[in-house]
Amino acid sequence: MSANPITPTIPLDEDGEHHGFLRLPYSRDDSAWGSVMIPITVIKNGVGPSALLTGANHGDEYEGPIALMELALSLKAGEIEGRVIIVPAMNYPAFRAGTRTSPIDRGNMNRSFPGSPSGTVTEKIADYFTNVLLPEANVVLDFHSGGKTLDFIPFASAHVLENEDQQAACVAAVEAFNAPYSMMLLEIDNVGMYDTTVEDQGKIFVTTELGGGGSSTATSNAIAKKGVRNVLKHTGIMKGELEIGPSTMLDMPDGDCFVFCQDDGMFEAMKNLGDPVENGEVVARVWPVDRTGRLPIEYRARRSGLLVSRHFPGLIKSGDCLAVVGVEV
Repeated sequence: MSANPITPTIPLDEDGEHHGFLRLPYSRDDSAWGSVMIPITVIKNGVGPSALLTGANHGDEYEGPIALMELALSLKAGEIEGRVIIVPAMNYPAFRAGTRTSPIDRGNMNRSFPGSPSGTVTEKIADYFTNVLLPEANVVLDFHSGGKTLDFIPFASAHVLENEDQQAACVAAVEAFNAPYSMMLLEIDNVGMYDTTVEDQGKIFVTTELGGGGSSTATSNAIAKKGVRNVLKHTGIMKGELEIGPSTMLDMPDGDCFVFCQDDGMFEAMKNLGDPVENGEVVARVWPVDRTGRLPIEYRARRSGLLVSRHFPGLIKSGDCLAVVGVEV
């Protein structure tokens, strides 16, 4: 197997505060010997656990980059015991373009794992995380939100795992993050996900959905900033007491939590995020856009619970995720 071409411009294992880049060679029309320069910060103090913190796995999700840029600026080595590796924009080309996927190769980072050292730009980044950064970490926090096309109630989440001890450790870290909601998340398709690769390596893993719409809010940013520090304190890397408020635990028991659109048209929400819904209740309507005088199509919840996610843009297409329902535990 060929070696990964990414090289860090800073040391990954020396004490102190180091700010630099992961440099990935990328020859192109406007830069024959150019590189993709992915910002990274490593803060280390002595012996202790290592945390890997990432944002912009999808490039149009901003709570993670905001919280991690601030953490990289403010966190000092003397505040920790161990190491914190911060990559605010994991899919940096997508982040700079403000798109979910990379403008270079259309790669969806969160469907590109474990990656390839000789593959596309996105696959090379994924491979570097899989084989270089992840093995160094004890706990991994990957920030997500809904991007431009979805909106979520703010939650941190874990997955159901075969290893019950690992799952319990992940759930404890999710609870420490202390978003307003905590979720046992069911993925539509986990093939190629960063999450799966992290969990397969036996790591403690926390992910989030903290809003959406292709931007962030003061509220969602505050949740992210508090949550990342709570996780570092929970794992013993940072000193101090956790900042804890109320959090509601939710579950997604099966595929009936999802409602997918089967029509093109104009999206009309009939329920707000966080609203209780009953099985069979109308959660949205889709209006035809090619003429007047036609009834909208009603879309109904397939189980009772809380509306945890909804389609965000005003127009919707067949196949789009229209709504998601979570069940309070």
